[in-house]
Amino acid sequence: MSQENHIKQLNEQYVRASLEGDVEWYRRYLTEDFICIDSDGSVLNKAAFLDQTAQGSDLASYNLDEVNIRFYGDVALVRATGSWKAKNGRPGVSRYTDIYVRSGDDWRVVSAQITRPAA
Repeated sequence: MSQENHIKQLNEQYVRASLEGDVEWYRRYLTEDFICIDSDGSVLNKAAFLDQTAQGSDLASYNLDEVNIRFYGDVALVRATGSWKAKNGRPGVSRYTDIYVRSGDDWRVVSAQITRPAA
């Protein structure tokens, strides 16, 4: 599998893990010093992100509309746009940037930033 396809697959798994509250996936694929800047502007370390994930997502579905992956040596930058529907039926769009770093033969997420633009 090419590195780009591997990162694409990890990105899709990341989204699935968010929707399903799959804390174990994140425990495995986030670096210990992982930081997330959430859509509300809050800054979450790995422990806080895992706690938030365990509470469940407010989204019922998330469709990846555009994904751009760029490599810089042992770093992969994923910029994506997705359309979602909240559990209450409200639709929306989000944009995010995830940064992956190579760790041996695998990749781990070191940083994520999520933006939900105003409708």
